[in-house]
Amino acid sequence: MAGSLNIPLAVAQTFASAVAARAIGARYRGAYIHVPFCRHKCHYCDFYSFVDSENRTEAFVERLEAELSSALPFLNHQLETVFVGGGTPTMLGAPLLARMLASVRRILPIAEDAEWSVEANPETVDEATADALAQAGVRRVSVGAQSFTPRLLKALERDHDPLSVGRAVRLLRSAGVPEVNVDLIFGIPSSTLEDWQRDLAAALALAPDHISAYGLVYEPNTPLTVKLRQGAVTRLPEDDEAEQYEYVIAALAAAGYERYEISNWSLPGRACKHNILYWQNADWWAFGPSGAAHGAGIRWKNIPRLATWLEQGPSSPVVDVESLDLDGQAGESFMLGLRLMRGIPVERVEQLLASPARGSHRRRLIDGHIAGGLLEHADGHLRLTARGFMIADSVLSGLI
Repeated sequence: MAGSLNIPLAVAQTFASAVAARAIGARYRGAYIHVPFCRHKCHYCDFYSFVDSENRTEAFVERLEAELSSALPFLNHQLETVFVGGGTPTMLGAPLLARMLASVRRILPIAEDAEWSVEANPETVDEATADALAQAGVRRVSVGAQSFTPRLLKALERDHDPLSVGRAVRLLRSAGVPEVNVDLIFGIPSSTLEDWQRDLAAALALAPDHISAYGLVYEPNTPLTVKLRQGAVTRLPEDDEAEQYEYVIAALAAAGYERYEISNWSLPGRACKHNILYWQNADWWAFGPSGAAHGAGIRWKNIPRLATWLEQGPSSPVVDVESLDLDGQAGESFMLGLRLMRGIPVERVEQLLASPARGSHRRRLIDGHIAGGLLEHADGHLRLTARGFMIADSVLSGLI
């Protein structure tokens, strides 16, 4: 194994030959599984997903089973979380979805009380699919609503009926899925505060356990960003987007939801543990084409081409390997950890500031932000203030 680590990254064909030894010995707490199939490719999405005309879903599940087994030598601890995303995992249909989830449970070392999450397009949730999720022990299903306004769904190139969101939520609850998350997007071109208020009211009427509300991001090289450059799309003014963000903060607090991260709210005790694992910069293993993983300061991504991924194995070929030094890991931990409302424990802050390269620089920045009212010490943590959260990107950029 050690000798294989000397193979140049450019020609690496497997995880073992692509990353440093410290990643092999990392304590992996979670697993992410990427299912790339979609009903329709939305023009704002930069995840690896597509409409598959070749019906490769069964081949995908068979290949995934082999990849799950290949990772066992590296998973030396019980996994606390499993997150199945995409794409649209529920595009597999009930029989294949059930088979895939059963394989994950059978093969991987998963803790008895692990949090299982699966993403779903509302149009793909029928009674059989909801039953398959519940019987597999999935604890949380995240339903991609994005908006309940037909005009805004069209602006996002979403192809679902707004009524399908409520239908999906009811089917999931009836099947016995314990927690349901509703995803929303604000800052959509042409949207108004009144649109956003109606969308949020429609989501709250479903009484979800968790709500994610993300500002629309114009990711590089997406069709939406190309349209923006061409003038075919007009971006919502910053002040209007900020007004929508301020509204969701106030409205969800009034409705009894706890904000635990910049874009995420939950009922008490129902925060998504897998997402918190990301923000704590912990270690997780990734499966499936384009699945992104992190181990002991090394990040890598499985090859984002289904055909190549299907042909090679059992481990996935990897790309985009990034090995961070201690200073880089410290910067990343600040960037991620301060997204959490509770922030970073002060003991951990001191560990991160011990970085020889930029520790003193970061300490000066933190002291300046505290003096400026953007950061604060509270309950044994360093965290953003309410004003700091409004300009979080600018506060965090200097700490990276």
